[in-house]
Amino acid sequence: MPLTLGRFGSSDPDRPLFAMSSVLEHLDRFRKGVIRSSIGIGVGILVAFAYINEIVEFVFRPIRSVLPAGSKMIYTVPGEAFSVYVTIALIAGIVLTSPFIMYQVWQIIAPALYVKQKRFAIWFILMTTAGFLGGAAFNHYVAFKMLMVFFASFNTTQLAFLPRLEDVFSMYTRMLFILGVVFQMPTLVFFLAKMGLVTARFLASQFKYAVLVIFIIAAVVTPSGDPYNQTILAAPMIGLYILSIFIAWVFGPVARKTDTTE
Repeated sequence: MPLTLGRFGSSDPDRPLFAMSSVLEHLDRFRKGVIRSSIGIGVGILVAFAYINEIVEFVFRPIRSVLPAGSKMIYTVPGEAFSVYVTIALIAGIVLTSPFIMYQVWQIIAPALYVKQKRFAIWFILMTTAGFLGGAAFNHYVAFKMLMVFFASFNTTQLAFLPRLEDVFSMYTRMLFILGVVFQMPTLVFFLAKMGLVTARFLASQFKYAVLVIFIIAAVVTPSGDPYNQTILAAPMIGLYILSIFIAWVFGPVARKTDTTE
């Protein structure tokens, strides 16, 4: 007899498959998702390598646009530039296959949901993908460039701004993934609201505390602790929180019914 996670409510046709599956079945589902995602990323990396020069030029365009005349990025370790190229291909592969990866994530978590909740699969894939791409785009076109403008502003006749390739790229990737995660806030609130776990009224009432937490998080993750860089990250997070309040109001039927009855 296979080991299952509980028998309560086994006669419920809407009961999540997760509760009726064995531990080995859960692990096998997770293993298949990881393998398929890895294969997808591998294919994305191969595609990225076919256009690697164009992708590298695109990634470093913000920093080159703010470098003082005559300045260049430098690398001091023989394999440093090659390592950066490989990492860029990996990130590009993840971005290219992000919808497929999100589908595999959904396949893993779907068994833990009720039948009526599984119809949100397309919403999960679209919103998580759009959130990650939105965060990556904001980092590339706004946040990272503004940070570079700030750091390059100290270039004087006595100081030459010659950023090291690895340092600049590490900052870029760090901010990319941070903002990619931050931009998932509306997606998270959407599903919590649909499940009746949060309401627009609750989020609005916690706004001042959320702003405080957001600025604390921004201070921790920014390359420097100055208010300028802190605000660059905090501003979109506050905007996303306000958007999440609206999403909770629109897609939270329980909250809306409560509001109307009051």
